Amino acid sequence: QVRLAESGGGLVQPGGSLRLSCAASGFFFRVNSMAWYRQVPGKERELVADITGSGRTNYADSVKGRFTISRDNAKRTLYLQMNSLKPEDTAVYYCSLYPSTNYWGQGTQVTVSS
Repeated sequence: QVRLAESGGGLVQPGGSLRLSCAASGFFFRVNSMAWYRQVPGKERELVADITGSGRTNYADSVKGRFTISRDNAKRTLYLQMNSLKPEDTAVYYCSLYPSTNYWGQGTQVTVSS
């Protein structure tokens, strides 16, 4: 059974940083591409960044240069380092397999506000 558990969200001031984690189980983690998405109420879920099993990455234009996606295949964990956070980054953040989006965790809330 695929399980994804996000953590690390919280309240941070503009310009601050957060590191999100996603613990994965129930599938062959290291061969699967993974991704971070985010969603605000009333809007569609947005792809933030994705990473292949070998570590090749892609980012949404809105987060390039500020966010870094990474993975630890031995720990079956996906990460999202978020720096220079802006109020518009406020959202619930989810991890998922990529490009398949059949499985979601509970998400973790990130709020950027002074």
